[in-house]
Amino acid sequence: MILYGYVIMSNHIHLIVQSKEGKLSDLIRDFKKFTSKNILEAIQTEPESRKDWMLHLFKNAIESHSRNKNYQFWQYGNHAEEIYTLHFMWDKLNYIHLNPIRAGIVEKAQHYIYSSASNYVNGQGLLEVELADNPIIDVTKKNEFWKYNNYDE
Repeated sequence: MILYGYVIMSNHIHLIVQSKEGKLSDLIRDFKKFTSKNILEAIQTEPESRKDWMLHLFKNAIESHSRNKNYQFWQYGNHAEEIYTLHFMWDKLNYIHLNPIRAGIVEKAQHYIYSSASNYVNGQGLLEVELADNPIIDVTKKNEFWKYNNYDE
């Protein structure tokens, strides 16, 4: 998997990825399977005050779907969009990086730790990403979404 961008919010996640081989749907399926197993295992084994409440929610989610046996972490389906131009890539990067700003969590996109915005601003982030070429949109300023920028702080 090649990761170009991400934002992890409290109730959803955005990924801009490319499958190295195989279909994107297979990559998403495997990603959901791997992450749900590991996250649920962490919830079950770590001392977390909301553990029982969270597991109850995940257990209730399986009632409408017979595929899951114990818990449902991810919703069924996804909202994949094919990125076919560099301009569209930057529209999507801009959109996902601005999520924490729109949610009122941070003033600048690169200050949100669970995002690849800082990778694009200063080359550092929690996860390694493949940087998209030629940044054309400024994701670092709250009210200047469409200006050209060199990503300097």
